[in-house]
Amino acid sequence: MSERQLAVALKYIKEEDYAPRVIAKGRGYTAEQIMKLAKEHNIPMHKDMDLVEVLMKLDLGEFIPPELYKVIAEILAYIYKMNKIA
Repeated sequence: MSERQLAVALKYIKEEDYAPRVIAKGRGYTAEQIMKLAKEHNIPMHKDMDLVEVLMKLDLGEFIPPELYKVIAEILAYIYKMNKIA
């Protein structure tokens, strides 16, 4: 395990949320468990340490700030596109 192992899980429900929100975050063992659960449930993951470090500063349940809308939208678009191809 890397000393810098970090993970943040986001949730977005189009009909309920105006932006994605942080639903889990952690480092070390907790990060490993977040990623393990994502894999077990076929939840797409994206690795971006700079983004994760910014998201780690948010509180659980907090919506992502408007400054991150574009980057998160690009990631979501990529994931949706990959799901259609698979």
